[in-house]
Parts: sequence; structure tokens; C-alpha cells
Amino acid sequence: MGTTIGILLFDELEELDAIGPWEVFTMAAQQQEGVRVVTIAERPERVRCAKGLRILPDHGFDDAPPLDVLLVPGGQGTRREIDNGALLDWIRKVAAECRWLTSVCTGALLLCEAGLAKGARVTTHWGYLPTLRERYPETQVLEQQRYVHDGKLVTAGIDMALWLVGQQWGVPCARDVQRAMEYEPAPPYGGPGLMQWGPGLG
Repeated sequence: MGTTIGILLFDELEELDAIGPWEVFTMAAQQQEGVRVVTIAERPERVRCAKGLRILPDHGFDDAPPLDVLLVPGGQGTRREIDNGALLDWIRKVAAECRWLTSVCTGALLLCEAGLAKGARVTTHWGYLPTLRERYPETQVLEQQRYVHDGKLVTAGIDMALWLVGQQWGVPCARDVQRAMEYEPAPPYGGPGLMQWGPGLG
């Protein structure tokens, strides 16, 4: 069976939150047959990201294919989209049918607002941890985790996408993708402000 991965787009999403996982998933697709990665927005119109990158989505909500994986990016646009009933309803619909429901950074805000993280463990961008905790007290918001896995819910960033590749197609595939990307998360600059990350849960 094939696997279809959908990346949600909306205005003012953070570029890296969508493009980083896109790179991971499309590299995995080069190794695995039947893997398709698509972008989806409320309407099939060009989306302007937070720093100016413009992306033309493959689908709107009306013609999006059934998804095995949904990825919700973060960015300033999430603060507006929490009031977008059509977007939240679509996320709920997809969540009921997909195998994996994932977010990057403040994309967790949209999953929480849609009611999909009640009682679950999640993580988000370090600068948004206090806000997410205050707004959604029924959700356990963890810090210093590169990704958090709770049931079908997986939150964080590129490490989350690599972990998911390992779950779907095996750890050797994930390692091959990581090597092809030359993704080695060892920062060139250390110091007091460097956050110490723990391993992902799950």
C-alpha cells in the first residue's frame, strides 16, 4: 500500500517548519515505492510564508487526497488560524482518518485548539511553552525534547520527521535520509544560551 503525507500550508507559516520535513519525507520517498508528499491549503492559491517564500499548494481542502500522515507547521500564522473554523474542522476530519498526526513548533497550537491534544504530551517552540501551557491546561507541554510521541500524535521538528520515517520504513531508511541530508544536529556555536535537548519520548 502507498503512503500519502500531507503538509498543511497557510499564510505566515514558518518556512523551515514545512520545508525541513518536506526534505525528510521526499528523500524517504526516493527510497520507498508508493510514497507521495503533497501540500494542502484551504484554497489552492499561493501561500506567503513568514519570511516571504511563496508556495503554490498541490490541493485545497475540497480536493485533498486521503492522508496517512498530516503535518501542521508553526509560525506567526498559527495565531490567526486558531480562529479559522474551516481549517480546524479540516484538521479534525483528517485526524480521525490518518495514521499519524504531527506538528512542528507552534503548529501544536492548532492541534490543541482543534481539541486533538487533550490529555496528551506535546512540545513546541521553547518561546511558546508558557503560552501553550496556560492556554491548554489539559495538555502536558514538555520542554527540552526534540520530539514527543504520544499515540498517533508526534510534535516537534526535523527530528520528528526522521523518527516518523524510521517508524514507517525502518531505522536504516531514516539513517540513510539523515546521511543524505548531512543532518547532524551539532551546533557550530556553544555557550550559556545553548539549549540542552533530551531524547524524544515514546
